[in-house]
Amino acid sequence: MDTLSSDSKRFSCRLFMKHVFYGFITEYETQKIVTIHSYTITALLRFIQIILLFYSFGYLLIYKKGYQYQDTSIISSVTLKVKGIGYVNKGPNDSYVFDGTDYIIPPSENNAIFIMTNFIETEQSRSTCVESPAVPLAFCKKDSDCQKKPDRSDMNGRWTGRCSAVSKLSENKTTNSTQRLCEIQGWCPVEDDRQKPTIIQDIPNFTIFLKNFMEFPTFNVKHKNIGENLKSCVYDPLTHPDCPIFRLSYILNEAEKNVTERELMLLYGAVIRVKLDWDCNLDRNIKSCKPVYSFARLDTPFHEETFSVGFNFRFASHWKYKRSYRRSLRKAYGLRFIISVSGKAGKFDFITLTLNTGSLVGIFGLASFVCDYILLNLSKKAAVYREQVFQRFRSRPASMDQSVLQLKPRKTDASTIFQNPSATEREVTPVYHLSESPQRIHNLANRSLSSSVLGQQNRMLGFQANLGLTNPVN
Repeated sequence: MDTLSSDSKRFSCRLFMKHVFYGFITEYETQKIVTIHSYTITALLRFIQIILLFYSFGYLLIYKKGYQYQDTSIISSVTLKVKGIGYVNKGPNDSYVFDGTDYIIPPSENNAIFIMTNFIETEQSRSTCVESPAVPLAFCKKDSDCQKKPDRSDMNGRWTGRCSAVSKLSENKTTNSTQRLCEIQGWCPVEDDRQKPTIIQDIPNFTIFLKNFMEFPTFNVKHKNIGENLKSCVYDPLTHPDCPIFRLSYILNEAEKNVTERELMLLYGAVIRVKLDWDCNLDRNIKSCKPVYSFARLDTPFHEETFSVGFNFRFASHWKYKRSYRRSLRKAYGLRFIISVSGKAGKFDFITLTLNTGSLVGIFGLASFVCDYILLNLSKKAAVYREQVFQRFRSRPASMDQSVLQLKPRKTDASTIFQNPSATEREVTPVYHLSESPQRIHNLANRSLSSSVLGQQNRMLGFQANLGLTNPVN
């Protein structure tokens, strides 16, 4: 019995592997398609499909150039040049002239430039003098008030410990009053930033030349924002959109729309961002690729900030005169321009087109998913639709394998019943492995069973006659 069972298992496994291999090379599976006649669901399906069609193919594939391989790694270099003559009125018939060397500080920076628009200048030498009245602890009545003072960041020198008197013009401007301040050792006289600043005139009429060289290393493409036949011009979005020379008044108007804020920017300084954005379609001529310029203010507006407004810094020019070290200290206010360059380039790529097309086809199938969900879960006839879409099959018994090409009955015959009365029905019933249709297998099984039973009955009659039995077995 064990040998027969193991042989049957091996035979079943061999048939199963044969069925799998045979089905793999000869059978093709597809989804079941159910046609549902519903005006509402069909209209909803077509509406969603149209929206997805315009979005996927119109917007993503065509407008966003989904057929191109795009790269945003850009290498850029910027050179800035400012031209313009400013002046400072010192009297009715006296003025100081400022050129680029005077108001551009420092002369060169990386992707940035500073233009001085206003300054406070103090001529100093190394000596002793009184501290600035802007320092609260500098006021004193005696020398002891100037000693053992904690170090402060607003001190202008090393305190000597002496309290010195200094004259001050009274409010009626007719007599001088005196006040006492602590004495320092350092650069004298100290800077007094409360005095009226010196404003450089005609700054808005200056021009700035912005030269940009860029490269997309992925595509080995180099380009610049300067045309081949560049002539003297000033940027204008309508008449000269390709000119890289900008007037400062245009930049200020684009960065700040409020007139009062623009005047304060020239007085106290500001930080302005100038951005060049490249978007190059390398399927066309590279000469048709032009940058888009944009301007924005980076510092906080003056009506919102209460501490450290604008942009300023100090610098000094040193020299020596008659063994005395001297310097000209300037607190400079001005406009600091920071240049940023960004960009992307795209070129047709078949692999990118294939991947994006597959993704868009998947997005297009979202319409069927939505409609199926509504149809099978939210509609009134959801149960009926679900029965048509989903079909449940019970797996057939292992003995009903359709891959067998022959019928194989068990060797147990009716004599087993006579010899072993305790034999079960499973041991006696013939087992057939299916190779034909169920109806044909049923007919073959009945025919085989009938012939087997008749043969067994004949053998039983002969066996009873040999034993001397006269009553036939029914």
